[in-house]
Amino acid sequence: MNISISGHHVSITNGMRAAVMDKLSRVERRFDQIQSIKVILSLDNHHSETSHSGHQNHKAEAIMRVAGHEMFVSVSQDDMYQAINEMADKLDRQARKYKTKLDRKSRASKRLRLKSYRMDDYAAAV
Repeated sequence: MNISISGHHVSITNGMRAAVMDKLSRVERRFDQIQSIKVILSLDNHHSETSHSGHQNHKAEAIMRVAGHEMFVSVSQDDMYQAINEMADKLDRQARKYKTKLDRKSRASKRLRLKSYRMDDYAAAV
């Protein structure tokens, strides 16, 4: 899996890089079909209705690519490490949901094939 980490208006420290790699390893263990993950850590100095006045807004975004699908998450917090943790949690939930969806589809198609196979056997026996 290819993980790229970049910063926008913030320099990426070794601690940030280690936190991102550590948190995303959990996603990688759960879902093995990941092609790449691009993480963008940014510092937003403008204040909007969602941010607290007087605080800088730390933002963590991730784009995860799997075969035929792309997942995007974005989190804003007052602390960069909190943003990284929440970003990884959201990405993990999306990966789990996507994997469950794929598993259900494959099980349903197996059931249909098995059912048609049984019907063919029944028709041949009669």
